[in-house]
Amino acid sequence: MSDAAESVDAVIVGAGPNGLVAANLLADAGWQVLVLEAQDEIGGAVKTAELIEPGFRNDRFSAFYPLGAASPVLRALDLEQHGLRWKRAPAPLAHVLPDDDCVLLAADPGETMASLASFAESDADAWATEFAEWCRIRDDLITALLSPFPPVRGAARLLRRMGAADLLRFGRMTTMPVRAFAEERFAGEGARVLLAGNALHTDLGPGHAGSAVFGWILCMLAQDVGFPVPEGGAGRLTAAMAARLTAKGGRIQCGRAVTRILTARGRAVGVADAEGGLVRARKAVLATVPAPTLYLELLDAADLPQRLLRDLRGFHWDDGTVKVDWALSGPIPWANPRARRAGTVHLDGDTARLARFSADLAAGRTPAQPFLILGQMTTADPSRSPEGTESAWAYTHVPRGQRWTVARLRRFADKMEKIVEQHAPGFTGLIRGRFLQGPVELEDADANLVEGAVNGGSAAVHQQLFFRPVPGLARADTPVDRLFLAGASAHPGGSVHGAPGANAARAALARHGVAGGLYRWTVDTLHRSFYG
Repeated sequence: MSDAAESVDAVIVGAGPNGLVAANLLADAGWQVLVLEAQDEIGGAVKTAELIEPGFRNDRFSAFYPLGAASPVLRALDLEQHGLRWKRAPAPLAHVLPDDDCVLLAADPGETMASLASFAESDADAWATEFAEWCRIRDDLITALLSPFPPVRGAARLLRRMGAADLLRFGRMTTMPVRAFAEERFAGEGARVLLAGNALHTDLGPGHAGSAVFGWILCMLAQDVGFPVPEGGAGRLTAAMAARLTAKGGRIQCGRAVTRILTARGRAVGVADAEGGLVRARKAVLATVPAPTLYLELLDAADLPQRLLRDLRGFHWDDGTVKVDWALSGPIPWANPRARRAGTVHLDGDTARLARFSADLAAGRTPAQPFLILGQMTTADPSRSPEGTESAWAYTHVPRGQRWTVARLRRFADKMEKIVEQHAPGFTGLIRGRFLQGPVELEDADANLVEGAVNGGSAAVHQQLFFRPVPGLARADTPVDRLFLAGASAHPGGSVHGAPGANAARAALARHGVAGGLYRWTVDTLHRSFYG
């Protein structure tokens, strides 16, 4: 590399939440850090803009952050000191059924239990049992989920707290389809659709193995911390992380796309950008791009084991996404008033319809009856739009590999609006304007959202833990020394909790710690056992 190249301790590729978390942790350790972002603004999939008209603040991608509020990674950054304020709707979640019946997951557990009891009286006590178990294991479980694999300390604490028998029962639940789990624990449709609907925030349907744990965790988080949003927009979370980083001396450069990770003697030594600019990395390169992008585009194949490249052929993306943002002249006029209090509303599947929706996706068919996840942002945060109005959005999953023209996207958005209208007569008359994003638009806005995949790869069991992104260590370390995978396709996966970035930063620090040589020898030995 040229002696004229800029030199820093670490280069972070991507200024999304994982990149900013990683940069902050390295800056805390005294490293000189440079974050390079291809887009003209930071944030990745955590951005806010006035997309439709002035005064209406719309979150471009993600919006509600239950795992973000509960994440020990983000809490440790003390982002409230840098402008972050969490806001919550009166109720975290409502699930509206086809007949307009509605189950409400309220901030008060007693109100949630009453809503569930209206479907089946015994479900109130069943919910109380599940929530008590969550409160008992919450901190240890979240630590174990978000830690580098294997989570030795978190797992040991869970074992001490739960005992071997209960931990084994919990392990069984993590492998179960959510439909089977819900039928075991609950008698009524209300609780069952809450669990299945929350599982469908991933690409896992009611019958998929491993979907139960996602539905259960999101339900319990909703009951515990709610579905909070940053006051003023998702972008305020990004702004707080960036402000903290710059206060620590870190730097961010936008509009600078990295096109190559530079290596020498099996070690990452820097990056090259689209304009031919070079940056030397004295200690580490951390990439928040998807695993296929890192290994198949940013690195030379000669630098990688052939077995790893073959394994990447089996990398499975999550489903595509269609998202509609609206500026509304008033709150959504739900037929069932319970839904008016919720920040997030699920529409409008019972368990059978949710299963059909999932089956359509698995078969590569555009669902005839899309399952919608809808956000009432002004209900959660009054600063999102002028008084008396509502900033809202809805998204749904669609199959990968389909051609989405502008005309098709508009027709599909019309169908989504009709579903809302069925349960909120007069809704379409409130629409002042809308902004549409399909798989093409989402990827154009953020290259990490490949064909609209928002979770960095499937959440299925075969691509979790030591199978993520391919069978291996489930750690941020790569076969290239001093190069770390820090994005959502690394363990523990998608959602805005900062764990992939934090895990990569900690791996980089360990590599340069007093036992760095032993650390890399161990990693190399394990990689050879996986990849030859």
